[in-house]
Order: sequence, then structure tokens, then C-alpha cells
Amino acid sequence: MKLSQLTRTQELNISIDDAWDFFSNPMNLQKITPPYMGFKIKSELPSKMYSGMVIEYVVRPLLGLPFQWITEITHIKEKEYFIDEQRFGPYKFWHHLHNFRLVNDKLVMEDKLHYSLPFGFVGSIAHRFFVRKRIEEIFDYRTKVINDLFNK
Repeated sequence: MKLSQLTRTQELNISIDDAWDFFSNPMNLQKITPPYMGFKIKSELPSKMYSGMVIEYVVRPLLGLPFQWITEITHIKEKEYFIDEQRFGPYKFWHHLHNFRLVNDKLVMEDKLHYSLPFGFVGSIAHRFFVRKRIEEIFDYRTKVINDLFNK
């Protein structure tokens, strides 16, 4: 299995309390996901995530075709980090760390994603020509939306 990685770091001009309130609310994920993904949360969710929480989504990343995606929030350390892992969905492996830390009195948010595609060689080709670019586009969109929300 070939494991790919994407890391994004972004300064936020808000307090850790405000950042945690926003990013730990699973309903806000839809606000930072590109509209073309057709992202829709299917689960009834509380306003605060918790370790062990399972979230069901539908996404439409390719030609408008719906994919079911189920993730679990596996680890949380309040106001420091949380991890979501795919339990069922389009990836063979998905592990996404959301980390928050103060650096020189600035709040820095880091996303570290490790993922792998199914289908062996065919998955590798899809990654090279399509999937990697799509994941980067999604995180570019998130960066822009987060800047618009918090860094004006």
C-alpha cells in the first residue's frame, strides 16, 4: 500500500477558544468544503465532537456520483488536536490530524493527512492524474474560506 501525505499550515487571527469552538463543531465542515463536492452530513450530530463519534456523509467528488463516507473521531485533546479516520468510503486508508498550537503568540492550525487509494496500480494512476490534485483543491478552498472567516 502506497501511503500519500498532505500537510497544510495556516495562521489564524482568533483565539484558541474560538478556533476550537468552530473546528470541533462537525456541522462547520460543510462550510469549509467546496460546493462542487456535494457534501452533505447524514448523521444527527451534537454541536461538539467527542472521541468515538461516527459521522456519515455523502460526497459527490466525481461526475456528481454519490459516495457514502463514514468517519470516526478517534482521538481528541481539547484545544490541541483531533483525529478523524475513515471507516467506510472511497479511500483504502484515511487518517487526518487537525492540530492547533501557539507559535510566537500566533495560533497555528496544521492539517496532516495520510491517505491511500484502493485498486493497486489503477489507484496509483488515478492518484497521479486526478486524486492528488482534487485533495489539494479541497485544502486550498479550505484555506481561502478560513482566511475569509478569521483573518480579515
